[in-house]
Amino acid sequence: MTLQPSAQTRRVFRLSLPIFAELLLQLLVGNMDQFMISHFGSAAVAAIGNGNQVMNVVIIVLDTMSTATTILMTQTLGAKKGEDACNEVATVGVAISAFFSLSMGLVLLCAPQAIFSLLRTPEEAFAGACLYTRIVGGAVLIQGLYMELCAILRSYTLLKEVVCVSVVMNLLNVAGNAILINGWLGMPRMGIAGAAASTCISKAVGLTMVIWTLWKKCSVQLSLRYLLPFPAKTCRRLLGIAMPSGGEALSYNVSQIVILRFINLMGTTVIATKVYASMLANVAYVYSIAVAQATQIIIGYMLGARRLDEVSRRIWSTIRIALVAAELLTLAIFVLCDPIYSIFTQDPAIHTLGRQIVLVEFILEIGRSVNIVMVRGLTTAGDVWFPVMVGIFSMWLVAVFGGWLLGSALELGLIGIWIAMACDECLRGILFVRRFQRGEWQKKRLVE
Repeated sequence: MTLQPSAQTRRVFRLSLPIFAELLLQLLVGNMDQFMISHFGSAAVAAIGNGNQVMNVVIIVLDTMSTATTILMTQTLGAKKGEDACNEVATVGVAISAFFSLSMGLVLLCAPQAIFSLLRTPEEAFAGACLYTRIVGGAVLIQGLYMELCAILRSYTLLKEVVCVSVVMNLLNVAGNAILINGWLGMPRMGIAGAAASTCISKAVGLTMVIWTLWKKCSVQLSLRYLLPFPAKTCRRLLGIAMPSGGEALSYNVSQIVILRFINLMGTTVIATKVYASMLANVAYVYSIAVAQATQIIIGYMLGARRLDEVSRRIWSTIRIALVAAELLTLAIFVLCDPIYSIFTQDPAIHTLGRQIVLVEFILEIGRSVNIVMVRGLTTAGDVWFPVMVGIFSMWLVAVFGGWLLGSALELGLIGIWIAMACDECLRGILFVRRFQRGEWQKKRLVE
């Protein structure tokens, strides 16, 4: 049944709330390590900050695969292709995610020194970054399967169930950090290793809960019989979405790693500020991601049913919501900047620099909100290569080269790097809007 625009907006809002809660809790799972290790000093924060930057690249690859599964599942459901078609998409998605997870996990387990040498991680943070990455990266298969199964649940709009799992994961991670980092309840005081171990344990419990939820509440069936003979066409469709869209996201995260290399030369105080500023920035745009994901689910069904006129209205409405939410959250962070930074550190240099960063964030979040919605909209419609080409051009020319020019060559430091990233986000936002207005996405079809 076709819903009126106002009814669709309410539905998107209802869907976005559990996604927002889930994303916020996932953010806390990663950032809680940095918060609870902060009393060990800036070197420990820098170690986990470097480790998480590398893990973000791995997670983004897995996220693009799970996003591809959601896109193809929702369009298959919208086109009413039948249960076997959905089961095949889900099974192939899980198989591909497992393969990539194992491959990347082996690299992170065996060669973290090479990665952090390239990043020029400071000597005082080097060993901790390697240790954290070995533990968390070695268990990346758990993360990959968890994300893929959550994507299947979202395709069936079982969003509240995913949030419940995230709540349990977050609480377990906080409790595990307290016990393992500090050595409570008779456990050894493990520091950075404790933060990593707690993260792995909480994700393993989350995976177990998601498997149980899938079995009890979802009609989809995962079976080897859907892989024999191997469904090459479904595999090509999934990779046809995941690889180019993953290229855009991967390009962004690799560019962020190169930018981190510049920042690592500025000292541990600047690195710690970057870690805290990035944490707050994540909070500012997390609702934009949530409402974009909710919209992605809705327009997946629309595209499967070929209701193209409704897709455009939905995208523009979502952009307005994302912009308002991101700017209001950034304003709240600016007003509460000093109290928030006081939670992590009393260093006045970090407080001053952090406050300046938030001012640049007001401009940056305008571009980023548009990008988040537009990239997901174009990708869901099958227009997957344009975001990749624009991303590679703008991220590397504007964000990376501009960051080096302003931050290092012109000696504006972290502020200069943040200005360059804001210019990159705004340029990509303009180009994506123009692409969407031209309507090339309407000619694409993922499901007949």
